[in-house]
Amino acid sequence: MVPVPTSTYSFRDRWHVDAPPERVREVLVDVERYVEWWPQVVAVGYLGEGRGLVLCRSALPYTLQLVLTEVLNRPDVLEVGVEGDLEGTVRFELRPEGGGTRLDFAQDVVVPGLLGALSRVARPVLTWNHDRMMRGCVEGVRRRVASGGGPGRAPRTVPG
Repeated sequence: MVPVPTSTYSFRDRWHVDAPPERVREVLVDVERYVEWWPQVVAVGYLGEGRGLVLCRSALPYTLQLVLTEVLNRPDVLEVGVEGDLEGTVRFELRPEGGGTRLDFAQDVVVPGLLGALSRVARPVLTWNHDRMMRGCVEGVRRRVASGGGPGRAPRTVPG
């Protein structure tokens, strides 16, 4: 049996959002509306209670297919398991800070298969692509909470 090539990535970020943690949390838990405020999320699909399919495409011409499964859903911590083109966890921690929210992001994933093999040589490019994706996230959250969650682009869903 031939071993499946993989690469491991761990990302950490800390941002400040000028809104209370409860409001930031409302935006983050509403996965079906990600396409309205997060430019790199191109489609979402509901897979049942606590599960969803999210298609992401940042700067590179490749769309990641990710199944997110709720692991932890507390007022101060949101965590999902990730399966598909990436396997691992994504976690947001929300803390009151300076009249707003300190938002700590952690992602620990394994990239399996051909993408994992390619990432061994393309790690700097994939890291740059991820950074663009997450910049889109935090900027989108900031816009969303500032607008009060007003209308965005129409949700694009994946047939389920």
